[in-house]
Amino acid sequence: MRSKKLVEQIPEVKIKTVEDLKNLIKKDKTILIASIKNLPASQYQEISKKLRGKAVVKVPKKNLLIRAIEESKDKEVKKLESKIENSVAILFSDMDAFELASELLQNKIAAKAKPGQEAPEDIEVQEGPTELVPGPAVSELGNLGIEIKIEKGKISIAKNKIIVKKGQKISAAAADVMAKLDIKPFSIGFIPLAAYDKNSGKIYTSMNIDKEGTITKLKNAYSRALPFAVNIGYANKQTIPFLLAKALAHARALEKNIHTPEINSGEEK
Repeated sequence: MRSKKLVEQIPEVKIKTVEDLKNLIKKDKTILIASIKNLPASQYQEISKKLRGKAVVKVPKKNLLIRAIEESKDKEVKKLESKIENSVAILFSDMDAFELASELLQNKIAAKAKPGQEAPEDIEVQEGPTELVPGPAVSELGNLGIEIKIEKGKISIAKNKIIVKKGQKISAAAADVMAKLDIKPFSIGFIPLAAYDKNSGKIYTSMNIDKEGTITKLKNAYSRALPFAVNIGYANKQTIPFLLAKALAHARALEKNIHTPEINSGEEK
């Protein structure tokens, strides 16, 4: 009797929310948890629009999401519970887990720095012209050790200068200068925390995908591997032109040495 009264007290909207989430958990291939902490509503709406047709985005209350996962009775999905925070969205999609995570990371938006935040990387003011006119900005830049010069009535940065190192807290002065120079060192958006892929039956917890960084690393690795392969004489499609050129150079050097006349002691025959 008590349990019946308890069910009657639960608002219909909460029951429907849990039921909808359960159906999505059972239906879709990929379930992804993403942090939306500090994400303004306008940016949330903008990113959600871009995901239409690719993923269903829900931002339920934490207790309702956990209840839906519990009631789904899916042991693998239950492992996502440890990643559920207060400011998270849950995405349901037929896309591959890493493809969806990459989509989210590509839609991140640059954001200005606020005093007290930790710098994600070294923040550097680049050499070159600015739109700032001489005035209070001169001393503000100087206080941060930024060298300037005046060109055509405007301030120009004379030399690159790191004003906040990675991990350091951003001061009010540094944040103000960054705002004036339109430096946006942060990016906001959906941050993938974990995902469950039904096809593989796996939970993925490392979802930070840096396409450009990975491509750069691959290029660097290739640039080091190619000369090494040529040096040890490893033949493949990429190294054969270099190996042939190397062989030709050695052959010419050998030919030159063979046909070089011996130098006598200067005695006439």
